[in-house]
Amino acid sequence: MNLDAHIPGGPLEQKWDTRRFEMKLVNPANKRKYHVLVVGSGLAGASAAASLAELGYQVTCFCYQDSPRRAHSIAAQGGINAAKNYCNDGDSIRRLFYDTIKGGDFRAREANVYRLAQLSVNIIDQCVAQGVPFAREYGGLLDNRSFGGAQVSRTFYARGQTGQQLLLGAYQALERQIGLGQVRMHSRHEMLELVVVDGRARGVVVRDMVTGEIASHVGDAVVLATGGYGNVFYLATYAKGCNATAIWRAHKKGAGFANPCFTQIHPTCIPVTGEYQSKLTLMSESLRNDGRIWVPLEPGDMRPPNEIPEAERDYFLERMYPSFGNLAPRDIASRAVKRVCDEGRGVGPGGRGVYLDFEDAIARLGRTVIEEKYGNLFEMYERITGEDPYTAPMRIYPATHYTMGGLWVDYDLMSTIPGLFVAGEANFSDHGANRLGASALMQGLADGYFVLPNVLGNYLAGVKPGGVDATHAEFQAAEASVREQIARLLAIRGSRTVTSFHRELGRIMWEDCGMARNATGLASALRKIPALREEFWRTVTVPGTGAELNQSLEMAGRVADFMELGELMCRDALAREESCGGHFREEYQTPDGEALRNDERFCHVAVWEWTGPDTPQRRNEEPLVFENVHLATRSYK
Repeated sequence: MNLDAHIPGGPLEQKWDTRRFEMKLVNPANKRKYHVLVVGSGLAGASAAASLAELGYQVTCFCYQDSPRRAHSIAAQGGINAAKNYCNDGDSIRRLFYDTIKGGDFRAREANVYRLAQLSVNIIDQCVAQGVPFAREYGGLLDNRSFGGAQVSRTFYARGQTGQQLLLGAYQALERQIGLGQVRMHSRHEMLELVVVDGRARGVVVRDMVTGEIASHVGDAVVLATGGYGNVFYLATYAKGCNATAIWRAHKKGAGFANPCFTQIHPTCIPVTGEYQSKLTLMSESLRNDGRIWVPLEPGDMRPPNEIPEAERDYFLERMYPSFGNLAPRDIASRAVKRVCDEGRGVGPGGRGVYLDFEDAIARLGRTVIEEKYGNLFEMYERITGEDPYTAPMRIYPATHYTMGGLWVDYDLMSTIPGLFVAGEANFSDHGANRLGASALMQGLADGYFVLPNVLGNYLAGVKPGGVDATHAEFQAAEASVREQIARLLAIRGSRTVTSFHRELGRIMWEDCGMARNATGLASALRKIPALREEFWRTVTVPGTGAELNQSLEMAGRVADFMELGELMCRDALAREESCGGHFREEYQTPDGEALRNDERFCHVAVWEWTGPDTPQRRNEEPLVFENVHLATRSYK
């Protein structure tokens, strides 16, 4: 597998400018001859489709929701990072670059991360011009707040609705191009196969989720912007529709899958309340600006929080990480929360929770100020739990929230399949082993608005437009494969529901490949998952037919893919004999319980290559070279 990242030469600060100057260009008249398929219409997909159409390319965009406005990007709450240094507190592009590299535990490419930091300043200007209603100070200037893993205030926000407001900006740009006829939008369509012709990505096969019609679409390049795969854990903060099918089917066609075990656990989620739950809800990291996290000092203390005096509380993040306190990075804060709960000091049902307390902030700033900053988040918490966070602390516990792994891409966001580009959370490129808060929106928009419009032109300038249509043998074979799998799922008529399999897979993944992993648990998972997958294909029941709206059929295909992906995640976690970021192997930790990296053996990207349905994937390595930062043990103390 060729893993040449095509990183341009020269100083780090000049690499992106160098790359853009080196790129081939497509003249405006020729752009109209090329057709680009964009799968996904969240922040990365919508911004990419709108920007490419604005340049003059023909674009067809697909999403499985009824509208691009329903993409899961709307769920992002707290903000988007940018190195504007409006607060004059020492921020810079280089500091954002270093915070991101360090936050990812030195498991990301320098060049990609520096480009992300560079483009962050352009993103804010773009979104303000679109009318995104960022919070402003009294004088009218854009406001900033702090997020985990940083000691400066660089996060722009719109109360607790930042993702929704940014998506509305991208959606308006997309709708403008749809109105102009530059983008053909297909909602309620799910990609079920990638089509590769003569070694190049040339199209996709999709299913109309309302009528069941299977159809092929041909393009000169394909962009996957389909989000993350965290729903492999069943209980996660993702929308229930989020899935891995698009990137997994591309992986089985030859796209390398990088660092699949790098998944993020977010520390501030509403705790699980029962077996009946189908998803979890995030409480924004922004709340940790003013909320203080604590547990009782003594194990088994069941008193209500307002009856526990200050001297008998343990503000453990402030104690353990005095420099960063409650704004310690997500992976570190999550492990600290788990640790105190394992000690028997957790609160709430089952002892799986800690307090996020705003009593001091309300006393210092007043309730009105807290309502202005976090009001909709407080309302959401009260609606879900029935508890008023203005008068009693929130209860939170870690949960799956993001995936840093994804399809491998080079500096130009192209996968190991020529012509297949991958953007946003669907790729692996920018966050290493842990994502800093408020960086997901930054990556999605950087990829869509600024990177893809440049790199796609460079690729298309080297290929002739057209040349194949949907009658080509590869398209016919791909359609036949899709129909065959649908028929196979419908024919089983077993006794177990798709959800029961998904829930069981999620339990295995959380227990053996979740917040903490070890060789014994991972080996156990690698025995359990193949057995569960065999039972799935023997006993699952999928009612209805394929020629209609059939959500059970949709879920069955996605869970079948999760079964295979879950096994690869465990295999990747077992092979990586170190701890870094969100990948915490219990065998590899410092005496005080922090992650212990092994830079000599694992300072690389692990890229898995599909070798067939009955053989384990082949592990390849892309070495990570650090010329501008010093590899150091992360410390936030």
